[in-house]
Amino acid sequence: MSKSEFPGWHGTTIIGVKKGGEVVIAGDGQVSLGQTVIKGTARKVRRLSPGGYDVVAGFAGSTADAFTLLERLETKLEATPGQLARASVELAKDWRTDKYLQKLEAMLIVTDGEDLFVITGAGDVLEPEHNVTAIGSGGNYALAAARGMMDSDRNAEQVARDAMAIASDICVYTNGNLTVEAIRK
Repeated sequence: MSKSEFPGWHGTTIIGVKKGGEVVIAGDGQVSLGQTVIKGTARKVRRLSPGGYDVVAGFAGSTADAFTLLERLETKLEATPGQLARASVELAKDWRTDKYLQKLEAMLIVTDGEDLFVITGAGDVLEPEHNVTAIGSGGNYALAAARGMMDSDRNAEQVARDAMAIASDICVYTNGNLTVEAIRK
């Protein structure tokens, strides 16, 4: 079966919300292969602690590829403690220029409680406008929902959870089984 005929792994919605001294990353648990749900309880949001430095990362895309990127990010963070922006740029640079890493199909949202970034294989390290970002198949739904709630009295976790609930109602590749990690400053 050629790659174009293979149904591919679809799914995932990951959201990052920064509000009121708190940054939350939340992700759903669904893994789909074509039209079939393979697993509903995957953990796509992880806490990394290189050298005692707290970072939360969420991923969309191929799980094995994402784990490779998370390991690389952890190595970059160990080399540049307390400098998430620098570690993220170094990872994006490697991802864009390394022939092995170029083939990886995933995206990351990362935070240290101060900064919130999206890291892509195109070499991008993006800081979101409006303190909210989302990736994955339901990312645009979650992003729109969260943006609409940012001026409400909801805290970051409530915004993330409510936006993910809306995304899971709309996107067939997203479920309501959430993993939520927060960093409060």
